[in-house]
Amino acid sequence: MSRIGKQPIAIPPKVKVEVKGQKVFVEGPKGKLDWELPNRTSLKVENGKVVVSREGDDARAKALHGLSRALVNNMVRGVSEGFVKKLEIQGVGFKAAVAGNNVNMSLGYSHPIVYPIPAQVKVTVEENTKITIEGPDRQSVGQVAAELRSFYPPEPYKGKGVRYSDERVIRKEGKTVQ
Repeated sequence: MSRIGKQPIAIPPKVKVEVKGQKVFVEGPKGKLDWELPNRTSLKVENGKVVVSREGDDARAKALHGLSRALVNNMVRGVSEGFVKKLEIQGVGFKAAVAGNNVNMSLGYSHPIVYPIPAQVKVTVEENTKITIEGPDRQSVGQVAAELRSFYPPEPYKGKGVRYSDERVIRKEGKTVQ
């Protein structure tokens, strides 16, 4: 048995989990999510817990078992608590702002960067340099954070760029004249 896959997922109060065929629907205070289970896995909801099981005993079925359990667990956590990623912008004149459904970033290029915010993801900016990304879907929150960071990743010489709030950039020494 998969060590992760065999653990049941506790359903918190105010969260509803439904299974219709191979499709899982999770609804809670932070939003609604749905996901299609892989072929070799099945899901049951019993006594306030979700149990993921598999058919077959080959390596692929074992891998899908653990994966399915982890993804359903992230869905349950996401609709009850939500996921948050924080970014910081460092550099003179670098700033960000949210305008409607877009994030506008000025990162020292000749043009502003306009990034459309996907559905179910909330982006807020404090002090023009601190970006907070929130939402129930862990994958989309991480994807938005990674894409915003990719516009100007932190560089090692001056430390300028967009970085995660807990990221440490190892600084390099510049060239010296001899």
